[in-house]
This record gives sequence, C-alpha cells and structure tokens, in this order.
Amino acid sequence: MLIDARNISLDVPDMGHQVLIGKRRTLRILKNVSISIAKGETVGLVGESGSGKTSLGRTLLRLYQPSEGTLRFDGQDISHASAAELKPLRRRMQMIFQDPQSSLNPRHTIRAIIATALRLHGLDASDKAIAAILDRVGLPSTAMRRYPHQMSGGQRQRVGIARAIALKPDFVVADEIVSGLDVSTQAQVLDLLQGLRAEMGLALAFISHDLSVVRHLCERVVIMRAGEIVEEGLTADVFKNPKTEFTRTLIDSIPLPEVRSGWLG
Repeated sequence: MLIDARNISLDVPDMGHQVLIGKRRTLRILKNVSISIAKGETVGLVGESGSGKTSLGRTLLRLYQPSEGTLRFDGQDISHASAAELKPLRRRMQMIFQDPQSSLNPRHTIRAIIATALRLHGLDASDKAIAAILDRVGLPSTAMRRYPHQMSGGQRQRVGIARAIALKPDFVVADEIVSGLDVSTQAQVLDLLQGLRAEMGLALAFISHDLSVVRHLCERVVIMRAGEIVEEGLTADVFKNPKTEFTRTLIDSIPLPEVRSGWLG
C-alpha cells in the first residue's frame, strides 16, 4: 500500500474554551481511523461538513501530525517524522485545495506560482517546462503571464492542479475541488483529473460531500461521520447496498433517481 493509516486519531486545541491551569482543552476530530490507498487507486472521502474528511486528508499528507496511531507512506513510518525527514517525501505527496482564489498567491503570476514549487525541489523551472505543465492541464502558455484574479474559477483550479502535478507526485489529495464551479466546468475538471490520474498512475484521495461526483470518479468510497469511518467499500457496492442508515440518507439526498434505484453498475 502506498498509504497505510492505522488507528489514527487527531486532537486539536478547543478554541471555544478558556485555558484552565495552563492547559487548553482539546477536541478529538479524528477517532481511531484506519484507511489504506494503493498506488493508482482513487478513494472518495465523503461526509457532511465537519465530518473530519479534510482533516483526514491533511493528516494523510502529514500536514497534521496524528495524536495517536501509525501512518506509513510507501512502507515508511512518517507518523512523527520531523520536517527535515519529511522534506524528501513532500514532492511525492501533494494537495489540490478547495478554493484556488485563496490558495494561489494573488501577487504572483502563474509562472511564479508554479516555478516556486519546482525550484523548491530542484526541478526545471524554465518557461518551456512550465508551458508543458500548463498544456497538460489545458491552459495556454500565455497563462504564465497572468495573475490569479485575471482567470476564471475553472482556470484557477487548473492552475492548482498544474502546481500539484508539476512535481510528479505519487499521491494527491483533492479537497472539494469542484464545489464552487458550475456543472459544465465541474465535468471538465473531473475529466482532466481522471485523465491525469490514469496517465501518471496517481493514488488519489478525493474529498467531497457530493456522492454523485464520487460515483463518477472513485473506485472505492469511505463514508465519514463525526470523525469516524462509518462505512467503506467499492463505490458500486456501497451505492447498491449501503450498510448504514447514514449512508442510505446521503445516497437518498442525491438529486438523481437512477442512483437511488440502483442505476450504478
């Protein structure tokens, strides 16, 4: 397995309470979570707002350090690895953020945004190399000279994808990357991501609250609620025969009658 998380828990400071006796109370937002993702596999992390799916995605990338449990990346235990120990792995683990407007530096051109990531890892940051990366996500080379505010939401999201794939990663976490886009742009971005995943052999954790999108993209699905995994399995199996009432409720909320009646597969 490329990603292997066992009994992961995550505690964060409870900012809603005052410090008592020199210690701030903590909240447990991930509770004994275990998940594995194989090379080239796409897994959907699904749940309502506050279910812990984004926190899990960031923990799998070791942007958050787990409070308990074991996290392995390609066989290496990185549960408590230092920043220096993680640095050689950062190129192999990338994230595409939900809001490209806030995740792209507004003062930098698209060229500078991508070049920064390339230079950080000692890769070719020439105009030719960046133009090739932009071409892979369907953007013209002239986009290099633009700033994020000069691009549409769909184009900004393509830049976010370009920044992630520029480093030729093995594992990508995509966090609600189509939630703010119109339906036609959503389809284009999903098709792009699916094509890149197949071309590059990416392992992909696709975070979404939208099961209809997960049904289109993911081979397996993990259903989360209140920081715990309540159900997981092959996407087709979960849609056809949900084992929990919570999963059934999520599926029934999809405005597609053919999905609820077992259209998938």
